Amino acid sequence: MCRGQFGLWSGSHSKMGSMGITIRDATRKDAGQILAFIRALAVYEREPDAVKATEADLLEHGFAANPYYSCLIAETDGVPAGFALFFYDYSTWLGKPGLYLEDLFVSPEHRGAGIGKALLQRLARIALEKGCARMKWEVLDWNTPAIDFYNAMGAEIQREWLNVRLSGDALRRLAETGEVAETTKAQ
Repeated sequence: MCRGQFGLWSGSHSKMGSMGITIRDATRKDAGQILAFIRALAVYEREPDAVKATEADLLEHGFAANPYYSCLIAETDGVPAGFALFFYDYSTWLGKPGLYLEDLFVSPEHRGAGIGKALLQRLARIALEKGCARMKWEVLDWNTPAIDFYNAMGAEIQREWLNVRLSGDALRRLAETGEVAETTKAQ
């Protein structure tokens, strides 16, 4: 987790053999680097202006008393090379928690060195240590290198499920309509 005292996994660092890759828990000092990775991911995903998050947001939501997310930083010879930002969800059908990977990104100059796989392996270990039944994440349908990478690891691409999102004005309108609240109170 971004804050080691929560005890999500044993050890805050792991060195990946002779590859020179270190994966460690993110700290408050990494907030700027996390934001830089998020912006680079947005550029890669063809949405360079979509990131509204700030360093202050990341600090508040990832490093406060009750964090909403956890984060790993991958380094190559001490240089930040990638990150994985994740949180936990819950499967009502399985009756177990799951690990949801929100963002996985490796800087272009570090790709092909096993960093993405190392991050996913670390996340899999965390998921098992936390009793999670599964790991989930999304991939854009045009991102064939990522799809091929995930398929090679045995991940199941679930094409029958559609993502649903409610945000901005639509979220506010739903929250502000009294009809749903009144109906709920009457029952």
